[in-house]
Amino acid sequence: MIIKAIISDFDGTLVDTFEANYQAYKKAFGLCGLHITREDYLSCFGLRFDAFMERMKVQDDIVRNIIRKEKARLYPECFDLLVPNRSLIDFIKKVKLSGVKTAIASTAQIGNLMNVLNYLSLAEMFDGIIAGKDVQNGKPNPEIYLKAMEQLGVLPEETLIFEDTEVGLQAAEASGANYVKVTGVFFDDENPHKCL
Repeated sequence: MIIKAIISDFDGTLVDTFEANYQAYKKAFGLCGLHITREDYLSCFGLRFDAFMERMKVQDDIVRNIIRKEKARLYPECFDLLVPNRSLIDFIKKVKLSGVKTAIASTAQIGNLMNVLNYLSLAEMFDGIIAGKDVQNGKPNPEIYLKAMEQLGVLPEETLIFEDTEVGLQAAEASGANYVKVTGVFFDDENPHKCL
């Protein structure tokens, strides 16, 4: 088996974004007179926005839109809480130099995703980026990984996927690609941070 492409999930895999996302959502919910706990958000982390709102029982479309817009506005203010997975980033950089194609497959909103990638100077590492707007179905449906492979021009058996969540791992397996579960500790310089 020859690996021709590396595809990585983003939130929790390439970058631990949990705390930054949580703090931005906490403030956005507060602006609407709502409350969200860390445990609430942990139970929803990785879900698409609409599924997240359903789980949090936010039914009003106007309130949902306010939360979405305010979270996007507030998120960059929390970027100092991001923790890059330096081991995976270094690995992807090295294999890219050897000619392996690289992509991100994340159901995150493209604006948020690109803001973080640019903030961490990682955007140039990837040959392709597939985001939530590019797919009809969220994980565990494999659509996002199949689209990334199509964009890179590779077959599932030529692809290695990095994922951290159960639904993401199910999507990776259903795509027919090889995959690795990301767990453990991220290291940002000398500051260890446990993956959530």
